[in-house]
Amino acid sequence: MSGAIAMQLAQLQQRFTKAHVQHLPSGMQLVTVPDVLLPTGWNKPSTTIRFVIPAGYPYAPPDCFWVDADILLATGALPQNSGPNPIPEINAPALWFSWHLKNVWDPNRDTLSTWMSVILRRMEEIR
Repeated sequence: MSGAIAMQLAQLQQRFTKAHVQHLPSGMQLVTVPDVLLPTGWNKPSTTIRFVIPAGYPYAPPDCFWVDADILLATGALPQNSGPNPIPEINAPALWFSWHLKNVWDPNRDTLSTWMSVILRRMEEIR
Protein backbone atom coordinates (compact mmCIF):
# COMPACT_ATOMS: atom_id res chain seq x y z
CA MET A 1 0.00 0.00 0.00
CA SER A 2 1.44 3.36 -1.00
CA GLY A 3 2.04 6.06 1.57
CA ALA A 4 -0.76 8.20 0.15
CA ILE A 5 -3.26 5.34 0.33
CA ALA A 6 -2.15 4.47 3.88
CA MET A 7 -2.67 8.11 4.93
CA GLN A 8 -6.07 8.24 3.26
CA LEU A 9 -7.10 4.94 4.84
CA ALA A 10 -6.14 6.34 8.27
CA GLN A 11 -8.31 9.39 7.50
CA LEU A 12 -11.22 7.12 6.49
CA GLN A 13 -10.73 5.09 9.68
CA GLN A 14 -11.32 8.22 11.74
CA ARG A 15 -14.97 7.99 10.61
CA PHE A 16 -15.19 4.24 10.07
CA THR A 17 -12.85 2.51 12.49
CA LYS A 18 -13.21 -0.96 10.92
CA ALA A 19 -12.35 0.17 7.36
CA HIS A 20 -9.54 -1.86 5.81
CA VAL A 21 -7.83 -2.54 2.48
CA GLN A 22 -7.26 -5.90 0.79
CA HIS A 23 -4.71 -6.25 -2.03
CA LEU A 24 -6.12 -7.97 -5.11
CA PRO A 25 -4.13 -10.13 -7.56
CA SER A 26 -4.50 -7.51 -10.33
CA GLY A 27 -2.74 -4.85 -8.27
CA MET A 28 -5.97 -3.08 -7.41
CA GLN A 29 -7.04 -2.78 -3.79
CA LEU A 30 -10.45 -3.39 -2.26
CA VAL A 31 -11.62 -1.09 0.52
CA THR A 32 -14.12 -2.68 2.91
CA VAL A 33 -16.13 -0.53 5.31
CA PRO A 34 -18.29 -2.72 7.60
CA ASP A 35 -21.26 -1.67 9.71
CA VAL A 36 -22.23 1.46 7.76
CA LEU A 37 -25.55 2.76 9.06
CA LEU A 38 -28.21 3.22 6.40
CA PRO A 39 -30.89 5.90 6.39
CA THR A 40 -34.57 5.04 6.57
CA GLY A 41 -35.87 3.52 3.37
CA TRP A 42 -33.68 0.42 3.19
CA ASN A 43 -34.58 -3.11 4.29
CA LYS A 44 -31.70 -3.27 6.79
CA PRO A 45 -30.26 -0.77 9.26
CA SER A 46 -26.64 -1.24 8.13
CA THR A 47 -24.44 -2.78 5.44
CA THR A 48 -20.84 -3.36 4.44
CA ILE A 49 -19.67 -1.06 1.66
CA ARG A 50 -16.84 -2.07 -0.67
CA PHE A 51 -15.09 -0.21 -3.46
CA VAL A 52 -11.98 -0.72 -5.57
CA ILE A 53 -8.96 1.55 -5.56
CA PRO A 54 -7.87 1.36 -9.21
CA ALA A 55 -4.22 0.75 -10.15
CA GLY A 56 -3.80 4.35 -11.39
CA TYR A 57 -5.16 5.93 -8.19
CA PRO A 58 -5.27 8.83 -7.31
CA TYR A 59 -5.18 9.94 -10.97
CA ALA A 60 -7.71 7.24 -11.83
CA PRO A 61 -10.69 7.80 -9.51
CA PRO A 62 -12.72 5.06 -7.82
CA ASP A 63 -15.86 4.09 -9.70
CA CYS A 64 -18.91 2.08 -8.58
CA PHE A 65 -19.32 0.26 -5.26
CA TRP A 66 -20.87 -2.82 -3.66
CA VAL A 67 -23.06 -3.43 -0.61
CA ASP A 68 -24.37 -6.62 1.02
CA ALA A 69 -26.12 -8.87 -1.49
CA ASP A 70 -29.41 -8.77 0.45
CA ILE A 71 -29.83 -4.97 0.50
CA LEU A 72 -33.09 -3.77 -1.04
CA LEU A 73 -35.29 -0.75 -0.72
CA ALA A 74 -37.81 -1.05 2.12
CA THR A 75 -40.42 -1.71 -0.57
CA GLY A 76 -38.52 -4.86 -1.62
CA ALA A 77 -37.36 -3.36 -4.92
CA LEU A 78 -33.80 -3.09 -6.19
CA PRO A 79 -32.38 0.43 -6.04
CA GLN A 80 -31.87 2.34 -9.28
CA ASN A 81 -28.59 1.61 -11.09
CA SER A 82 -27.90 -1.54 -9.08
CA GLY A 83 -27.89 -5.27 -9.60
CA PRO A 84 -26.42 -8.51 -8.31
CA ASN A 85 -22.79 -8.65 -9.39
CA PRO A 86 -19.89 -10.32 -7.55
CA ILE A 87 -16.98 -8.26 -6.32
CA PRO A 88 -14.10 -8.62 -8.80
CA GLU A 89 -11.30 -11.04 -7.99
CA ILE A 90 -12.91 -12.31 -4.79
CA ASN A 91 -16.25 -13.42 -6.29
CA ALA A 92 -18.15 -12.53 -3.14
CA PRO A 93 -21.88 -12.09 -3.80
CA ALA A 94 -22.86 -8.45 -3.55
CA LEU A 95 -25.21 -5.79 -4.84
CA TRP A 96 -23.31 -3.61 -7.30
CA PHE A 97 -24.09 0.06 -7.79
CA SER A 98 -23.14 1.52 -11.14
CA TRP A 99 -22.50 4.92 -9.63
CA HIS A 100 -20.08 7.50 -10.96
CA LEU A 101 -18.83 10.92 -9.97
CA LYS A 102 -20.93 13.82 -11.11
CA ASN A 103 -18.07 16.27 -10.54
CA VAL A 104 -14.48 16.16 -11.73
CA TRP A 105 -12.11 14.13 -9.56
CA ASP A 106 -9.09 16.16 -8.44
CA PRO A 107 -6.23 13.85 -7.37
CA ASN A 108 -4.69 16.74 -5.42
CA ARG A 109 -7.84 17.26 -3.37
CA ASP A 110 -10.01 14.14 -3.42
CA THR A 111 -9.38 11.09 -1.24
CA LEU A 112 -10.87 7.74 -0.25
CA SER A 113 -13.03 9.72 2.18
CA THR A 114 -14.30 11.83 -0.71
CA TRP A 115 -15.44 8.69 -2.54
CA MET A 116 -17.01 7.29 0.63
CA SER A 117 -18.97 10.54 0.99
CA VAL A 118 -20.21 10.13 -2.60
CA ILE A 119 -21.38 6.61 -1.73
CA LEU A 120 -23.14 7.77 1.43
CA ARG A 121 -24.95 10.50 -0.51
CA ARG A 122 -26.10 7.86 -2.99
CA MET A 123 -27.46 5.70 -0.15
CA GLU A 124 -29.43 8.72 1.10
CA GLU A 125 -31.05 9.11 -2.33
CA ILE A 126 -33.60 6.36 -1.79
CA ARG A 127 -34.70 5.25 -5.24
